[in-house]
Amino acid sequence: MSETLAQALSRVGNPIELLRNQDWPAFTFPVAPEFTNWRDEQRAWNSTVALMDQSHHMTQLFMHGEEVIPLLQSISPNTFATFRKGVAKQLISVNQDGYLIGDGILFYNWEGPEGLVLIGHHMLIDWVRYNLEKAEAAGKDVHHRLEANSNMRQGPPTFYRYELQGPVANEVMAKLLGGPPPAVKFFHIGDFEIAGRHVYGLRHGMAGQPGFEFFGPWEDSDLVRDALLEAGAEYDIRRVGAKAYSSSPLESGWVPTPFPAIFDEDFAEYREWLPAARAGSVAGSLYSQDVHDFYLTPFDIGLGRSVKFDHDFHGRAALEKLAESPQRRKVTLIWNADDVASVVKSQLEPGVPAKFLDLPKARYGLYQMDEVRSGDRLVGISTDAGYVSFDQLYMSLATLDIELEDGAEVEVVWGEEPISKKPQVDQRHRQVRIRATVAPAPFHDFARTVYRANDGAAQG
Repeated sequence: MSETLAQALSRVGNPIELLRNQDWPAFTFPVAPEFTNWRDEQRAWNSTVALMDQSHHMTQLFMHGEEVIPLLQSISPNTFATFRKGVAKQLISVNQDGYLIGDGILFYNWEGPEGLVLIGHHMLIDWVRYNLEKAEAAGKDVHHRLEANSNMRQGPPTFYRYELQGPVANEVMAKLLGGPPPAVKFFHIGDFEIAGRHVYGLRHGMAGQPGFEFFGPWEDSDLVRDALLEAGAEYDIRRVGAKAYSSSPLESGWVPTPFPAIFDEDFAEYREWLPAARAGSVAGSLYSQDVHDFYLTPFDIGLGRSVKFDHDFHGRAALEKLAESPQRRKVTLIWNADDVASVVKSQLEPGVPAKFLDLPKARYGLYQMDEVRSGDRLVGISTDAGYVSFDQLYMSLATLDIELEDGAEVEVVWGEEPISKKPQVDQRHRQVRIRATVAPAPFHDFARTVYRANDGAAQG
């Protein structure tokens, strides 16, 4: 039997020491690393059109039953007042003190068996699954089925998922459909026919550009993919591989793996249920013996729009207080080119180099947590860093003290001190500071304005 998180904590004694040193394999997307090259593929979703295969890398939790939505409502700040068939929402959950557990996309595909599916990284899904299992044991009308990603599952997924995205995505759609694509609101699900097959399409974009996420039964996956590629050929469509896809959150402004606040008393039973291996690993320069220094509120990383106080839920009272005066906000940090070049140059010189800076993504733990400083003062956390070829910038998503305005200069502390023992970190490196300029998140104007227009109801 695998060690539970509670047992691992009893053995190690401190959550941060456990997670800093835990061996967490590099997060990979089970599709080709590159189809042309990752720089070309990154540029395509900003300049023409790109096709992303999302069929394989996310965990999926299928649910049904009369009491599923009431259960979700009891553990989530999201409103369900208008939730219905044909709508999706960015589901979040918090602990008793209002700190974030995780987020995922909840689809209401149809009424009946497995019509609800929660998709994302496993942190939130595990918490939801734990609550479903408790409810099932108590005789509640809730049912679920977990589908791991393709690295951990035998056989194909239930659905293919293809993201068509870019400035000319609508032109590709018009060619594919023989006329203008139907008007579908942001985070609503439309019905389409592609290659003679019925296809669902969620209106959203993984990199903050116009697009749809198409999905349907796996047996139709090749037909639909080929039809999308054929329709996009005259628009110079690019298939997006794993390397480029991993960097898309930098442009959409989505923090992919926030640290889960599961180490307080209200999650004691959950820690006895959760395998320690699924708790993940912490990487980065942020170092503290107090796990609360790693916690984030929904407002810290731009998820405040998902919070609605129209129902009772776990953590409501604390979250109401946090909502009165948020202390931090989500930003993009544009890293100084000379300082980035110095980190790269250190790999080619004698002496101890700076921590290696990967391209296109610099994350080397499930939760990347790097200090952001203004002088000697800690002012925030940099969470996800990488290179964006369209802008030719190295950047990261961060949460900063709210008084730091766009245009301010801060420093990202890069490299660990002390160096953790997990194999994903360079055991020989030195810590450096990289200057960075505060910018909005999402970074591109389109993603902040048109892309997010009228999204409040769908995201709540």
